[in-house]
Amino acid sequence: MSTQQGEALREVVREKYGAAAAKVAAGESAISCCGSETATGSSACCGSTTAAWDPITSDLYDKGQTDGIPAEALLASLGCGNPTMLAALKPGEVVLDLGSGGGIDVLLSAKRVGPTGKAYGLDMTDEMLALANENKKRAGATNVEFLRGEIENIPLPSNTVDVIISNCVVNLSGDKRRVIQEAFRVLKPGGRFAISDVVVRGEVPDSVRKNMELWIGCVAGALEENEFISLLSEAGFENPSIEPTRVYEAKDAAAFLAGTGLDVATVAAQIENKFISAFVRGTKPLPGAGGAGSANAPCCGPDCCK
Repeated sequence: MSTQQGEALREVVREKYGAAAAKVAAGESAISCCGSETATGSSACCGSTTAAWDPITSDLYDKGQTDGIPAEALLASLGCGNPTMLAALKPGEVVLDLGSGGGIDVLLSAKRVGPTGKAYGLDMTDEMLALANENKKRAGATNVEFLRGEIENIPLPSNTVDVIISNCVVNLSGDKRRVIQEAFRVLKPGGRFAISDVVVRGEVPDSVRKNMELWIGCVAGALEENEFISLLSEAGFENPSIEPTRVYEAKDAAAFLAGTGLDVATVAAQIENKFISAFVRGTKPLPGAGGAGSANAPCCGPDCCK
């Protein structure tokens, strides 16, 4: 994707997600950044564009897990998974959520890392940041900080974060290689990349890839799983892996294809079981661990051991 195309995509994403945040801030119980609302109150930003059950964003959080979390944070959740449950966060760790939206995963992370840890949220949308900071106040979270910026240029020093999470946001970037490189940079040695995202298995029709509404719906911009693994390895991550959490059938595909102008029946059949929500992992090597492309590869020069 060219720089110009990437910037155009970024502005569309900013506009749509800003509109979604504004709806929640105005007290509306259902939000959508793709032109319609869902019957269940879930957003269609990262899923269906129709007033139907959303196969991507629904049923991600258990009731007990969200106790004490502001309702506005849950309403503004536009993800496809629950990275806070899968990342095995520990007390005292520093966590960064890429594309933190209304802040639900940051607030949940803050509870898990406790008062000795810290949870950062990074978002480029002013409306989402305003909503997230309000939710931070409502939750009384003292170990949370929301940052304004783009996930391709993380405004934190290198080697400062223990865990990076994200919830269906990396697929929205026009420069995923840069996102993964930045994640590697800010992680401490031994740090963990642990995100939820939509991933593709095999080829999908060009008509899906070119559809902007489906970019916003976390579908067209999804990486193919082998490409995702390759980008993680190229950046220097060890043991990259992709674990499916949901596999979308034709009926699910039809739900998020409706309203896109595509031939729903035909395209849904073509992409059945090719889109999955997945937990994507990788670890930044410890010093001296080496590995192709790693910033921590062993030194071979004459001054290496001085």
